[in-house]
Amino acid sequence: MRSSLDFSSWTSLLSTVLGLLLVTCLMMGIRLLFMQTVQKRRERENRQINERLKTLIAAYKTLGSSFTGTLSVSPLHLRDLRQNNETPPQPPAAASLNERRRRIRDAVEAALSDIILLGTEEQVELAARAARDMVAGRPIETAALVTSLRGFIRDALDLEPIPSHLQIPSQGPVRPNTGGAGGNRKAGETQGSGGRSGAGAQGTGTGTGMGVGGLGLGAGLGSGLSTGTGSEDLTDRRS
Repeated sequence: MRSSLDFSSWTSLLSTVLGLLLVTCLMMGIRLLFMQTVQKRRERENRQINERLKTLIAAYKTLGSSFTGTLSVSPLHLRDLRQNNETPPQPPAAASLNERRRRIRDAVEAALSDIILLGTEEQVELAARAARDMVAGRPIETAALVTSLRGFIRDALDLEPIPSHLQIPSQGPVRPNTGGAGGNRKAGETQGSGGRSGAGAQGTGTGTGMGVGGLGLGAGLGSGLSTGTGSEDLTDRRS
């Protein structure tokens, strides 16, 4: 190192220092470029993992949010329900049940599509098998697919695995609400607000009519008094 430095003159010393600064800046630039490239790649991978986990967690909630009731998914589609509606009309309870089954089927179908897009090889195989069964018109079970999703999500989040001795019941798709009670409540609120608005308008019209009648009565009395006074003055002047 000492042999590379030349202190014989100011010119050689200055050139040596400038050379060292140039080499140092070049090495720092290469290091910063390398670190920026690695950081961008890491951010992209983290973004992809977060998006994948978010989608698979949503699919897990759709496919495995129930432990009781009917855990299989009905393959009936909207066109099948329409064909069934051509038969004699069904009671409201049966129509509501068919609507719930159709909503569950649509939600499960969308979740299977997301799993085929972003799932692992095992999850894609299970989802594709379930999709084929649904297309063929056979009811499907989602318990195996939910178990695979649960294990993958816990592993990706660095969570400890579920103990093997712990028995978890079979899970089925989420049961959506039909929203009948909410609709009736909203309708009642709308009717109540309409009745209050009508009563307010009626009260306003009544008050306005009474005010106008009072003004007319006052004007009539005033004109009558003024007429009577004028006639009395004319009578006094003639007398």
